Parts: sequence; structure tokens; C-alpha cells
Amino acid sequence: MAKVVCSINVRATCSLEKASLYNFTVRVEARKQYHSKKNKHQKQKGVDNGNGSGPAPPPFPDYNQTQSTIFNILSFGAKGNGVSDDSKALQAAWEAACEITGATLEIPSQYKFLIKPITLKGPCMPQLVLQVDGAVLAPTKVSSWPKSSLFQWLNFKWLHNFTIQGSGTVDGMGFNWWARSRFDNNKKKMKNTPDMKPTALRFYSSFNVTVRDITIINSPQCHLKFDNSGTVQVDNITISSPENSPNTDGIHLQNTQDVEIQHSNISCGDDCVSIQTGCSNIHIHHINCGPGHGISLGGLGKDRTAACVSNIVVENISIQNTLSGVRIKTWQGGVGSVKNVSFSKIQVSDVKVPIMIDQYYCDKYRCNNQTGAVAISGITYNQIIGSYTVQPIHLACSTQIPCIDVDLIDIQLNPSSQSTAFQSSLCWNSYGKSQAPLLPSSIDYCLRSGGGGGAVRRIARSHDYDYVCY
Repeated sequence: MAKVVCSINVRATCSLEKASLYNFTVRVEARKQYHSKKNKHQKQKGVDNGNGSGPAPPPFPDYNQTQSTIFNILSFGAKGNGVSDDSKALQAAWEAACEITGATLEIPSQYKFLIKPITLKGPCMPQLVLQVDGAVLAPTKVSSWPKSSLFQWLNFKWLHNFTIQGSGTVDGMGFNWWARSRFDNNKKKMKNTPDMKPTALRFYSSFNVTVRDITIINSPQCHLKFDNSGTVQVDNITISSPENSPNTDGIHLQNTQDVEIQHSNISCGDDCVSIQTGCSNIHIHHINCGPGHGISLGGLGKDRTAACVSNIVVENISIQNTLSGVRIKTWQGGVGSVKNVSFSKIQVSDVKVPIMIDQYYCDKYRCNNQTGAVAISGITYNQIIGSYTVQPIHLACSTQIPCIDVDLIDIQLNPSSQSTAFQSSLCWNSYGKSQAPLLPSSIDYCLRSGGGGGAVRRIARSHDYDYVCY
């Protein structure tokens, strides 16, 4: 093969030629490997890496020919019958597309692709698109999952300027995982039950990411997770799993900043959106949520850890048939802060508890009392309107560190016709102001204010653990 020599003056041009040459080689080799499988006398598997007696190298490419930016998984050996393992074909297509600016990796419609746990990683050339128009299926048997791959199914790592889009479906096939969890909860440990369940789609250390239009269903655990990432757009997606599917959060954010989630439908067995520590500048709007557990910040501060969450806006949300509406939940003993959070224009229907701050969160029968808490301040509930089935509002703030600057504005909550077991509002150690209209009228007495507020503010600041968040 001709040797390419670059001078300083033509470095950029030469680099593009080398990239083009490389990617032409990758595509030709992948296709040759696929077609070579049809020859029964060739037994070598995988793409030739140049170390063995593989096929002859491809001819030198014609640079006058337009280079394709479309990489169809079927061209890399995928069967698309929902039974054969298409993981290697996806990996090969990814590696080829990753090297081309503006490439599209196609998962075509009318096919079903069985994909085992896989990591698709960068860095890649910018503007890479994963076009999902067909169905992507996870393995159904729990026992077939490697122990090293229980954290996630489709793992996207170290990506920049990347988009997943399409009319297709990503199916986590979680039914067997949920059944095992139910046995565990009943203290009937099933043989070979893993200690964790995988998330369907996870992004790690990725930035300028867009997920739009696709459908994600039946994840064993979280459906879509962003971890240590930033500048994220989620638009017009559908997430769906049964109401009784355990721990199946819709969208889970952790250590992630600058996120917009909009115009989507989420129904699941846990939080529609879960915002964890390290998150800031999050805007969630025009979401239909339910069934599920509502939209939650937390739980934060478990095992006396630090939690930092700030600048969260949740607005224009419809929530129906959920455990909670909009809530903040923290464990006793944690440190850090939750501040500058706004919940507004929230329509609730048959929600057990529409408004909640719970600083005594516990996910088991009993948790030990601990001193200290994540400090909560600057929380606004504005235009929370609709019906509840158990309790209109539940503000249980820490005895040691009160919630301060909490605003309740235009709260109109009526008991649901679907329930008769109602509880009165609970308000403990929360300070701020309320503004009519307020229904039920007891909400008007929920927040403490006046002269005591200044003293409480000094108490709160004397226990301020906010320094851990900077």
C-alpha cells in the first residue's frame, strides 16, 4: 500500500485522506468478512486484524468517489430475526461509523436485533447518529447475563456530539428480572439471583447528547440513565413498564448538569424522573408521568454521604395515578444541600401525596435515627392543582436543620372520588410563605414565618454543610 507522507502545510488534508483510507478499509473488510461466511471452506471468524492469513488487502481507494456516511447493521452481518445474536455486527458497525464525521448507524425498521450487553464507546468523530427504527431486544434469560455486565445493557461511553433518534423500540425484556425481585422481597431467594439489575441505556462521561423520538420499554431497572455527563437533550421519547415493575425509574440523572427533558411520556414502576446528587441546571417540562412515583429529587445523603443539587425547574407537568407528585427525599445523617428548586404548573390526578419533602426517607421497615441532614432551601411550589388520594401535602423537615425559604403559591388540591382514606396535611419544621388560593385551607398554616424565621435561619446556617458542594 502506498505510503502517505504529510508536510506541515498539508497536514489537515493528509489527515483526512488517511482517515478516509482507514475507514474505507474497515468497511470493505467488514463486508468481506460477512460474505466470506457463506464459503464453507473459510473458518476464520471476525474481522481480519492483519496478524493472520486473512483476505488480500483491498485496492487503494478512489478518492474521487463520494464516501458513504450510512452504516446499516445488516451490512455487517446482523440477521435481524430476534433470535440470532447481533452484538458483533453492532460493534463492527459502530467502530466503522465512529471514525466518520456525520455518520449514521442504522438499525432498520421491520427487523428485530438481539443484542447482548455491550459498550459502545468513543471518542468518535462529531455528529454521529444512531438511528433506531427497528426493535432492539435484550436477552430474556437472567442466567445468560455475564456477571460483569449487570450494571447496564447498552452502555454509551466517552461520547461528544452524539444523537440517538428514530421510530424504533429498545426493549429491556425485564419480566424475568422483576419476578426474581418479587421473590427476593418475599425472602424467597431464588437460585443464582444477581445482586443488581441492569439499566437499559446508560450514558457515562458523555456531552452534547440528544435522545429523541425513540421508545424504551420494560427495562430490568432504570430505563435511561445519564451519569457524569452534561449538555443533554431528551425530547419526545416514550418510556413504559408496568406499574408493579420494581425500581424501573424512567430517567435517572446523577452527577449530570445542563439537562432539558421535554415533551415525553413516562410510565413505570418508580420515579418518572429521578434527580440525584451532583445535578444542576435541570429543566423538565411538558411531561406526562404515570403510573409511577412522580418526579423526585433523591433519595439524597444515604449512609451520611454528601449530596449537592441546585437550580432545578420542573414545570408544565401532568401526573396521574402515582405514589407522589413532586417530591424531595433525603436520608437522615447526610450532608450537602438542595437549593433553588421550582415546581410549577403541575396538574395531578389521583396522586397519593402531590407535594412532599421527606427528610426521614427510608426504603425499608425501619431506619436508625441520625443527627444532621441535607440542607433544603429555596423551594417553590406554584400552581399545584388537582386531586389526591391520601394526603395533600407532606413536609417533614429535619428537626436539627429546618427547611427554609419554602413557598406555597396557588395550591388547589381536592380529595379524589377514588378514595376515602384521607390524612390531614403534615407540616414539620418548614419555614417560608404561602399565597392564596390555598386548598385545603390547612395549607395556609403549613409554613412557619415571622420573627422566628430569622432565628431559624441562623440555626440552619450554623449547620450549613453547603461548603461540600463547591
